[in-house]
Amino acid sequence: MIIYIHGFSGSGDGIKANAFREYFKSLDEGFVAPSLSYIPELAIQTLEELIESYKGNVKLIGSSLGGFYTIYLAQKYGLRGVLINPSIFPYETLAKLTGYVPSYYDESIFEWRESHIKMLKNYEKDEINQSDFMLLVQKGDETLDYKKAVNKFANANVIIEEGGTHGFDGIERHFERIREFIL
Repeated sequence: MIIYIHGFSGSGDGIKANAFREYFKSLDEGFVAPSLSYIPELAIQTLEELIESYKGNVKLIGSSLGGFYTIYLAQKYGLRGVLINPSIFPYETLAKLTGYVPSYYDESIFEWRESHIKMLKNYEKDEINQSDFMLLVQKGDETLDYKKAVNKFANANVIIEEGGTHGFDGIERHFERIREFIL
């Protein structure tokens, strides 16, 4: 089973999630993209329950904050993970967003609190088996500094592209390479 993990304020019905869903569905491969709670502990709990329900036969794809969760979960369960413009230090980048934040799904509002930022620190992994990861970053990411991810994953399977955006423009070009890596 392939689990796609969306980023902060996102959903399992986002552009990338739907593109991956269609791709893996066309190949008749198991794929889920759950819409996760914005509360880190609840998001991780949901993902752990999914992983455990599939008895470890899981591969992870995470974007932005979902990449941070992917790092934690892949190391905890010994899984392979694909990181797309991942947030390496979300407790720093998301600290700027405390207060009321809109959901990208329907523009409803939720409150992002200091307590949520503290929760993120519980999921940081310093020792990483880099061979378990593929990293895709675009230098034009307007939200995160791609160099932080490249520095942390220097020995992973790394793809660095010029230009682009935080959403990773043209991710579809890499679907086959991602599939080969995780399967």
